[in-house]
Formats: sequence, C-alpha cells, structure tokens
Amino acid sequence: MFSAFPITDPTLIFFIVMLIILFAPIVMGKLRIPHIVGMVLAGVAVGEYGFNILERDDSFELFGRVGLYYIMFLAALEMDSSSLKRNKYRFMMFGLATFVVPFGLIYLLGTSFLHYTTAASLLLATLMASNTLIAYPIIGRYGLQRNPAVALSVGSTMIALFLSLVVLAMIVAAHHEGGDALFWLWFVLKVVAFCAGMAFFVPRLTRWFLRRYSDAVMQFIFVMAILFLSASISSTIGLEGIFGAFLAGLILNRYVPRLSPLMNRIEFIGNAIFIPYFLIGVGMLINLRLLFQGQGIIWVVLAITVVGTLGKAIAAYLASWRFRMHAPSGQMMFGLTSAHAAGAIAIVMVGMQLEIEPGRYLITDDILNAVVIMILITCIISSVITERAAKTFILSEKNIPASESNEQDDESMLVPVKYPEYANRLMGLAIMMRNPKLNRGIIALNLVYDDEHMRANQEKGQQLLDQVSKYAAATDVRTQTQVRIAANIANGIKHAFNEFHASEIIIGLHRHKDVSPKFWGQFHQSLFNGLNRQIIMARLNQPLSTIRRIQVAVPSRAQYEPGFYRWLERLARVALNLECRIVFHGRQDTLALINEFVRNRHATMRAEYALMNHWNELPSLAATIASDHLFVVVTARKGTVSYKTALDHLPDELTRHFSGTNLMIVFPDQYGDGSEELTFAEPQHTEGTSAYEDVGKWMKKLKK
Repeated sequence: MFSAFPITDPTLIFFIVMLIILFAPIVMGKLRIPHIVGMVLAGVAVGEYGFNILERDDSFELFGRVGLYYIMFLAALEMDSSSLKRNKYRFMMFGLATFVVPFGLIYLLGTSFLHYTTAASLLLATLMASNTLIAYPIIGRYGLQRNPAVALSVGSTMIALFLSLVVLAMIVAAHHEGGDALFWLWFVLKVVAFCAGMAFFVPRLTRWFLRRYSDAVMQFIFVMAILFLSASISSTIGLEGIFGAFLAGLILNRYVPRLSPLMNRIEFIGNAIFIPYFLIGVGMLINLRLLFQGQGIIWVVLAITVVGTLGKAIAAYLASWRFRMHAPSGQMMFGLTSAHAAGAIAIVMVGMQLEIEPGRYLITDDILNAVVIMILITCIISSVITERAAKTFILSEKNIPASESNEQDDESMLVPVKYPEYANRLMGLAIMMRNPKLNRGIIALNLVYDDEHMRANQEKGQQLLDQVSKYAAATDVRTQTQVRIAANIANGIKHAFNEFHASEIIIGLHRHKDVSPKFWGQFHQSLFNGLNRQIIMARLNQPLSTIRRIQVAVPSRAQYEPGFYRWLERLARVALNLECRIVFHGRQDTLALINEFVRNRHATMRAEYALMNHWNELPSLAATIASDHLFVVVTARKGTVSYKTALDHLPDELTRHFSGTNLMIVFPDQYGDGSEELTFAEPQHTEGTSAYEDVGKWMKKLKK
C-alpha cells in the first residue's frame, strides 16, 4: 500500500504486535467477538494477504512456536490429574471417538468427492482428526479448568494428537519407503523410552530443585527448560514438539500448584506474549483473497470444514450422552475439540515437503489455503461455542444453594510471620486454604518487642511484610499488613485477631531451640490457651508443591467440636490444590462423618480412611510417614469434649517420633472465648509438662 510497508524493522514489528495484543481484546470486546478470534483476524489484517503492514519474519516463527508449546503445556499443567487417573477409560473412549469419527468422514470425502489421492486423503483426514485447544484461554477466564468436560476434552486432545502424529509418521515412512517392521519397532521403542525417561527422571529432578532453590526466577526458568527439552526430544524422535510440551505439562502438573506464584508467572508470560504472538502468526498465513478467485477453493473449504466439524460434534455429543454428563458438557467438549491450528499447520507443512514427482507435492497450494481458511472458521466456531458453554456452566453454578452459605462464611485468615526464610511458606499454606470464591485477602502480621531494638525491628518487620505481600500478589491475593509493637507476643497476636475480626490463625511451629528449648516456644501455648478459635501451627521442611501425601490423625469425638468442619474444609482445599492423596486416621464414627463430608463437598478428592481406635497408636504412624508427607495432628484444648489426657504427652511424642517430618498441629474452633476467660482458675498460660513429670524424668536419669 505504501512504500514503507511491509515493516521489516524488528523493533517496529514488536511494537505493532504489542499494540495488537493491547487493543484487539478491547475492540473484540466491543463487538462481542471472542478475543482469540480477534488475534487471528488482526493477523489477517496486518499480514501479507491483508494490508501488508508486517512481514512475517523469524520472530513469528520463534514466538509462534513457543506460543504453540505454551498452549499445550498450560492445558496439561492445569488438568486435574486425579480426575485423569479416575476417568482414564473415559479419556480413552472419547479420545478414540474424536479421532476416528472425523478421520473416517474426511477420508471418504477426500477419496469419493474431492477425488484426492489415497495419501492426500489420509493426510487431510489426519489433519482434521487432530485438534488444537485454541479456545482454552476462554476456560481460564471463566475459571473452569477443572470442570469434568474440560478435563475430558484436554485428555482426549492428547490422545487424538498422538494418534494423528503416529498416522503422519506412517504416511511419511510409506512415502520414503521406510515403513518396514524394523522402522516401526524402532519408532515404538523411541516413543516408549522417551515417555518412560521423562516420567522417571523429571519428577525426581523437579523435587530436588524445588526443595533446594526457592528463587522465583530460577524456578520459572527450570520449568521452561523442562518444557523445551521435552519438546525438542519429542521432535527428534519423530513426534511433533507439541506432544513433548503436553507430556512435560502432565509430568509437572503435580509440582506446580494451581494457586501458586510459579503458576501465576507461567500463565502471565504465556497469555501476555507467546500465545497472542502465535495466534497473530496463524492469521498472517490466511489468504482470504482466494475465496474470490473461483468456486473450487470455496467448495473445498466448506466440505472439509462442515464434514470435519460434524465429526467432532458427533463424537462430543455421543460421549456426553454415553457418560451421562450435564447438558452443557457436550457443547463444551465440542467447542474445545473442534478447532484446528497447531497440529493442522504442522501436518500440512509436512505434506508440502513430500514430493510425489519433480515439481509436484502431496499438498498443493490450493489445499494449503483451504486448510488455513478452514483454521480461521473452526477457530471462530470453537471460540463462540466454548464461550457460550462456559457462560452456561457459570450461570448454572450460581443457582446452587451452597453458594449462599459461602457468602455468610466468616473466613478471615491471620498469618503472623517472623522469619524471612519461612514466611512465604506460611503465606502459601494460607493461600491454598482460603476460599477463592469469597475473594478475601489475608492479614499478615509482624510483632516486635517494645525494647531498645524496637525501631530497627520495625523496619525489618516492614521489609518482611513487603516480601509476603509480593508473594501473595503474584497469585492475585490481597493482603493487609501490620507491624505491631507488643510487650507480650501472644497478647499482641490476640489483640490483632480481635481488631481484624479474624476467623483463624496460621502460624509457624516453634523450631528455634536457641530461643527456647520448649516444644511450644515462648508464646504458642499462651496463644492457644487464650484463644478458642482455630489455630494452625505448621512446620514445613520443604515447599508445599513437593508434598506427596497428607496423613491426618483425628482424635475420638472430634466431630462434636464446633470447628470440626472448618479444619476439615481447610485440609480438603490443600489436598485438592496439591492434587495429593489424603489419609484420615481415627475412630469409625469419626471417619464415617469425614467420609460423608468428602463425598458431598469434595467428591474428586483422593481420600482414604484408616482405623485408629486409640490415641496411643499415634507413634506407630511414624513408620508410615515419608519425608515428602505432611503429618497433621488434630488436637484439642483442655476442658473440651474431644480432649484426652494422652494429648498432654503430644509434645514428647512429636519430638521423639516425628522430629524430621513436615508437621501441622490444628487446634479447632471450640466453644467459648478464651480471651475473655482469664481467671486465676483458668490462666491463659500453662506449662506443657507438670513439675511432677519433670522430677520423674530427673529421677529416671539418676537411676541410669
């Protein structure tokens, strides 16, 4: 159009792309068009076949490839892995259906109506049998990543993609006359070795790295390195890199909690730069002018789009009906599996390199342009259908009566922090325990003694609170912070608890023997004796994301305490966010109520129940707890219905048998308000052991 176009300067190209990423959602929002489609249309407009504003340089190849990997990686990373294990047969059935149905229909279309060769028809059928999760960012915007229909669609995409890549490898091998038995044996061995090697080495390496390095940048770079290593190896052995990216996401799924700063950074970088870059690059390949140069191309576009989309719809709605899922599920599954972009482009580019005879290739320019225009149409269909299904799910969820009870929840977490090396883990625990639907912030508190070091300690305390605020902000969680001066730390925490109208306290368990040799430290005992609301004390020796199992010891009659369901709900949220197994140890009647709660409120949680008739069986649990387990002890205050004298010996037992384990001690909500019951008969502070016990221990030492 102008002599200055197309723009070739890399800086200006990047600037124009940033403007598109900035304004496309705004414009598309005004037009009620999905943002993803807006990115593709913007690519059409600025590309060679539009107004020729930008040249599709190497940056689109690089960032587009990264964006392509990111889409597959995020889809696997946000999958509910527990649902994947529970419903593996459903995934297999739907994956086969969404591959076989469109594959068969398109192959018949290519050979019977479009009169393509067998090889070209197979390649076209393979292309339409795969799909790209182009509409997946819509799911993230509505918070439906763990919806069963979404998980089923993501899992089936992996299966369909894998089958498509296998068929593509067969076509290429047959073309080069290398598809003998030896070739296929070697191909299968490479794929099995790749998957097994990734599944064996990556989890061990990840656990070691996350335990050793807590720096946010290093953790992000480590995850990216695993992603691109997997994609590179996948390409090397004959599969497309997108399969390796998806596999990396599945393996790392366990170690990147959904509510964590690391997950937030991964999503932010992908959604802000790489994925939009990929979508714009796809749009720049589309030549809409071919639609007006004859009816042949229009016929091919309509034929493959209608038949291929019909095949995906049949598979989705049949699977939804067969699995007896909710009404919008079939629509959601159809929307997510109907788009073609990543795999389609990869397959068609391979076909363009297969030379039938000198100057003639398996995929012609007409087929290429028909496929690219088909990509645009299916992206629009997929985005519109997925958006409608997502809205339907959200509206149906808001009619659930349980949401009304959530609005009356008094949840407000207070997190006292003191040590910089431990503060982020406590905040991470609080973030996992909070109810995201209430969208309430967390109160971070630092207390300093009123002494000659007060001013210096105040500055250090404010720096610590700034640190935890940044950590929480990385997960979009608001924080209230306060540095408080107090002559008594326990009293300072209790006064802050009342001022902020908090519902519970999450605090680190005493672990600095140089400060106090006692198990409870200087003030923890005064805290739980003087406050009858829920207090959770945690000793986390490793990052939460590396916890593999939670084991909970529940005392008899715990169900009669008013805080029974509060601590149970908090532990359920942690288990679901970590996607780990949780084992409850307790009496039969208590376990029955826990089981009922789990089935009604958190049916997807992987919960197990082990009988523990007597509290004196607690030490025997030590042998079953590994270094990457979290051991939770639900205890009780003196004078409450679930209190037993055996709990007096809890500090000794934990010190003797559980000294190196990740530990959490829960004091549930109990009747009364301890802060108002300070009397000579019921003091706020009591010693963990009596003088008689101390004398007895001393006498035993003398006898030895």
